[in-house]
Amino acid sequence: MTDVTQILGQIREGDFSSAERLLPLVYDQLRKLAAVRMASERPDHTLQATALVHEAYARLVSPDNGQHWESRGYFFNAAAVAMRRILVDYARSRNAQKRNGGGQRVSLSKISVEEPLHLEEVLDLHVALEKLEQTDAQKAQVVNLRYFAGLSIEDTANCLGISADTVTRDWRYARAWLGREMKNDEDISE
Repeated sequence: MTDVTQILGQIREGDFSSAERLLPLVYDQLRKLAAVRMASERPDHTLQATALVHEAYARLVSPDNGQHWESRGYFFNAAAVAMRRILVDYARSRNAQKRNGGGQRVSLSKISVEEPLHLEEVLDLHVALEKLEQTDAQKAQVVNLRYFAGLSIEDTANCLGISADTVTRDWRYARAWLGREMKNDEDISE
């Protein structure tokens, strides 16, 4: 059992002081996840990767969270979801400030790890992803880990405890499903 898994177990058992020991162990990886998410934004963007990490971490280890992680993989999946929700909240806030701020249609070719979406496009993806979570939670977790956390096929497989082939199939299916859900008939790029 890794140090991260042990500390997560202590937090699960109510020892929230363990959260202080957790941050140094996961900070670099969380920072990388946040950097992946923020890479497509303009340089003067008001939300920075460091702020995204700290906000996600605060949400994850809050005593009010009620979250229980069985392993490092579950924790990083939860971190990806938390970052997604923060970005969605931020995008909604920005759109509310605009006169004609509404969601924009997303091209399926943009649903790839290599080409992150802009915050406005995250809203449409978020709505579709919530629907996918209701029908197939594992495929939604694959999207969270691949797209929002920027993990490779192999790392995603390790986090979820499934084979790389299953991740590949789930990733392809989820991208196609999300594209249909967002009413976009373009081909999916590999």
